[in-house]
Amino acid sequence: MNEPGRIQGREIGTSELGQIRQLVAEHLGWSRKQLSRQLATLWQWRNPAGQLKDMAAGSLLRKLEQRGWIGLPPRRRSAPPSRMRLRPGRGPDLPIPPTPIVGPLAALLPLAIHEVSTPLWAGERALFAALLQQYHYLSHRSWVGQNLQYLARDVQERPVACVLFGAAAWQCADRDRYIGWDAPTRQQQLHLLANNSRFMILPWVHVPRLASHLWSQLAGRLSGDWQAKYGHPIHLLESFVQPDRFAGTAYQSATWVRVGQTKGRSRQDRPDGWRHRLPIKDIYLCPLHPRFRELLQGKGNANRSTANSLIRL
Repeated sequence: MNEPGRIQGREIGTSELGQIRQLVAEHLGWSRKQLSRQLATLWQWRNPAGQLKDMAAGSLLRKLEQRGWIGLPPRRRSAPPSRMRLRPGRGPDLPIPPTPIVGPLAALLPLAIHEVSTPLWAGERALFAALLQQYHYLSHRSWVGQNLQYLARDVQERPVACVLFGAAAWQCADRDRYIGWDAPTRQQQLHLLANNSRFMILPWVHVPRLASHLWSQLAGRLSGDWQAKYGHPIHLLESFVQPDRFAGTAYQSATWVRVGQTKGRSRQDRPDGWRHRLPIKDIYLCPLHPRFRELLQGKGNANRSTANSLIRL
């Protein structure tokens, strides 16, 4: 049987697999969460901000188990716990106004855009999750790993939009070709790219140019917010738009660049040829730094630029 190879961004060979098997064997009474945390500690698996990557370690363990390389203790719950799951009757009241919000953009300004993923914004985070659950076509799920969650309110403090950013896709041929990445460089630099996995202007808000204005505000602050939370900047954004549902107008109006289409493949595809087919989507990219290619290729230093050199949409 061959060695597992690269899983969850790490090379897993005979030594690593033996270490994992020994860890499991020596702690038969431990939960999967305890094993994940201990593995991340043993390997000093941390993000650039120094936070332990126990969730990534847990994902690696599950993938090894699915492929038959290790055995794990039974799950102690029927489903993974979700910090963001709203219990029936416990969620916030959704703000559905009696009439649509219409009119010129100026009537809504200035927008208050809050990043609500921290405990300080627990109430707004619950509202953010409830709005996506109710009104986004992809619904809501628990978010793990690095992410930023923005809730935008207008001058009257009415919610108008929800925008979520998370980890970038592991590989995407047209995106990687546009950046100029080879596989080893992508593995090293992928954390400097973020994915816009949700962008939703609430369905009762009909205000021209709101989307492009919102993007201009986010482009000016997202890298700094990511740096403050996770210890590293973001130089490029990606988003995947399903063309049979959306024309991509919000991205086009904010000068995102369409660079190609996905292949309809998934991270769940297996080496034995099983494929989890996904809809073909248009790939849009938005640079946040004028030298994004150089930086993503590991050839530059972002500190050489000034704040004024950030690309403004």
